[in-house]
Amino acid sequence: MTLHSAAVLIVHLALAVVGLCLIVIDARTHRLPNRIVLPTLAALIPLVVMEALATGDGGRMTRTLLGGLALGVFYAVLRLASRQGMGGGDVKLAAVIGLVLAWHGWSTLLIGAAAAFLLGALHALVLMALRRATRHTRIAFGPWMIIGAVLAIGGTYAVLSA
Repeated sequence: MTLHSAAVLIVHLALAVVGLCLIVIDARTHRLPNRIVLPTLAALIPLVVMEALATGDGGRMTRTLLGGLALGVFYAVLRLASRQGMGGGDVKLAAVIGLVLAWHGWSTLLIGAAAAFLLGALHALVLMALRRATRHTRIAFGPWMIIGAVLAIGGTYAVLSA
């Protein structure tokens, strides 16, 4: 294992721990705390720049930063379109997830973003079918964003190792 591979593994493990904490918090409280999301975002940006300097891969850095910006802006537009939909925490988490997914590639970003909406919709439909929710029930979306990202990253590695 190279030093770069070890660093990537450590960062992904740290993100998994942060993701698990956020899933639990959002599922219980419908909040994604700034004290967790913002430091994660603030730590990822210099890591991406340092990786680009160490590997000489400026293209990956550009894609990663653009991906974080793009997904964050997309969620901000959704938030502005309906205050009852996305929360501010979802917007900030989208920037984090966009960075991580785009680091793996544009297709991983698109799959992870789409998976979040698909999983969230399926969850809502199951709750409605069980009569545990209505169209107006608030459902935490952060867990689906994180799970969608994990599935997209896992799928990327499964395809690459096949």
